[in-house]
Amino acid sequence: MSGLDTGLALAYLLTGILFILGLKFLSSPAHARTGNTLAAIGMLIAVAATCLDRHIVTWPIIVIGGIVGALIGFFSARVVKMTAMPQMVALFNGAGGGAAALVASGEFLKVSGIGTASATDLVPIVLSVIIGSISFAGSLIAFAKLQELMPGRPLTYPGQQVVNGLIGLSVVALAVYLSLGNLDPRAFVGLVCAAALLGILAVLPIGGADMPVVISLLNSFTGVAVAVTGFVLSNTVLIISGTLVGASGTLLTMLMAKAMNRSITNVLFGAFGSVQSAAGGPAVTSSGGTVRTASTEDVATLLAYSRSVIIAPGYGMAVAQAQHAVRELSANLEKRGVDVKFAIHPVAGRMPGHMNVLLAEANVPYSQLHEMDEINPQFEQADVALIIGANDVTNPAARNVPSSPIYGMPILDVDKAQHVVVLKRSMNPGFAGIDNPLYENPKTMMLFGDAKATVSALAAAVPTA
Repeated sequence: MSGLDTGLALAYLLTGILFILGLKFLSSPAHARTGNTLAAIGMLIAVAATCLDRHIVTWPIIVIGGIVGALIGFFSARVVKMTAMPQMVALFNGAGGGAAALVASGEFLKVSGIGTASATDLVPIVLSVIIGSISFAGSLIAFAKLQELMPGRPLTYPGQQVVNGLIGLSVVALAVYLSLGNLDPRAFVGLVCAAALLGILAVLPIGGADMPVVISLLNSFTGVAVAVTGFVLSNTVLIISGTLVGASGTLLTMLMAKAMNRSITNVLFGAFGSVQSAAGGPAVTSSGGTVRTASTEDVATLLAYSRSVIIAPGYGMAVAQAQHAVRELSANLEKRGVDVKFAIHPVAGRMPGHMNVLLAEANVPYSQLHEMDEINPQFEQADVALIIGANDVTNPAARNVPSSPIYGMPILDVDKAQHVVVLKRSMNPGFAGIDNPLYENPKTMMLFGDAKATVSALAAAVPTA
């Protein structure tokens, strides 16, 4: 081994260590920035080391690609709003899967030009193309749903699973055919198209309520594709980083599915949320029950003279970009001696950790953020549970209505607080498409309107003395 090879190996080892440390720090909101910094330094070292590889033959393309990628990343980080982070994560994740598929495609062109290749060479190429194409196409559909470029509800049609099964079988058949040494470009293109189509059709029947799990699953797919591509290129850092992403994404997917008390199979094939209930008026549920509305002044007074308030944020807070107004309300209540906590459900929002990210951006102290298992026993002692757009994760039907689609899903026990205040635009159901009986509870008050405007009005209306 030459001195250059030894240097590259050591650089990749250091990169792997920094990636592992970065992932460790990302497990806590208090150290997440440090984790990001460590991972970024590791990636910088990996890129710099790779640029010293003697196998590089086309520097201009690498330089152009690096400049374009850096500009896109910088522009996205500066311009994309925190509320649009889920779709940006989906898009960037898809880019990773697509990159893995492109690299594998380039290797296939190389070996097909030679005219012969062993199964040892072809199997990693085929696997990388399949997994990368599925991740790329599926992530684009997830992005389109989150960005509301297409309906967020599950899109289904008769015989859908049969069609998906046939496409899956065609992917397997083409993969076996190519892996046996048949370097047919037409079969390879067919494999790429079939895998991409499978990714599209697999995500179409998944609704917005399940999108956090889908994003996490696709992220793990991208990690696996990158790791396999590492075997294609004999690149250690790709194998390490891809394995880390694939493993962490898989574990996160399993944990989030467990948080909803549903299996991965049900998430992928259950078309959850496809049945839409009728939307009621501003004070009547679709079941015919009535709800109690309140004014801003009434709610502000109730909050101001409470001892303990637990805020349950959800996607409604994200859509309205109300996190800064929520922070202002929390600060005003704390000035009056009110104990304010935030209840974070694992799948609130549209990506893993969505609420944590938004509240951190608004400088809400990490000590005030409490996970579901930790905060649920405290609702009974809370004077007020303030719900901001968190519909499905606060629905008591998950506990006591066996016929409900969300029955068995762990929820925030907001209905056990002394008073419940719900901030919503209207009585329309959440992404699960079902009514929330919490709104008909006698101790629940509804405050209708845009969350940002409503919370800002509450913050201003809280008595200062």
